[in-house]
Amino acid sequence: MFKAEIKSETLKGLVNIISTLIDEVKFAIDPEGMTLKAVDPAHVAMIELKVGNKAFESYSANSAEIGLDLDKVKMVLKLAVPGDIISMEQDENKGRFIFRIGNITRSMNLVDTSSMSDPKVPQLELSSNAVILVDQLQRGIRAAESISDHISLRADPEFFELSCEGDTDDARLRLESSELESLSVPSEVHSLFPLDYFSNLVKAIPAGTKVRIELDSDYPVKLVFGLANGEANVVYFLAPRIESD
Repeated sequence: MFKAEIKSETLKGLVNIISTLIDEVKFAIDPEGMTLKAVDPAHVAMIELKVGNKAFESYSANSAEIGLDLDKVKMVLKLAVPGDIISMEQDENKGRFIFRIGNITRSMNLVDTSSMSDPKVPQLELSSNAVILVDQLQRGIRAAESISDHISLRADPEFFELSCEGDTDDARLRLESSELESLSVPSEVHSLFPLDYFSNLVKAIPAGTKVRIELDSDYPVKLVFGLANGEANVVYFLAPRIESD
């Protein structure tokens, strides 16, 4: 059993983040909230999302798994405007999921979760981290687009830098420690990452969000941030591109 109400902008924010990686999702639901762990088809990136029950306007659930097609959910969300409250309910007897927005009701078949993986979240101890407003990252991404298909993340004890170098052009965003929310870097670290994955995620994060970026040389980058006024937590891993000698 699952029944909940949520603000439309909260649900849109969650769906936008998840859909940067996958189209079909499996939520593990219990009375405390819902969680999701998923890897993209190319196994380049992974997301772990935890949404506490306080992120909802109302929430009632037993332990269960629910599979949803996010493309269909996005179609429902197009019917909502900011300030709308979206009602969601699982119809266990018919194997369907029901959305209600005002006087509109939309139901859809649940997705079979039996073949969906349950990936293990990496336990990485990365040496360095920086906390940055996503607005700054989004500016850097806009500057770097169309230059190369990879992006460089570099940090040392005094600054954090995002850069992109192509055959003829380059772009760079350098933030001194005084321009960051926080910076902890024992010694310089540097890695390359696929620009499309990094860009798609950063663009989907709501403005004003603080993002914790954890780095080490030639290790995956870990991005951690909150949504729904801190009642939802996202951990995102992106594999590096290892440069050949």
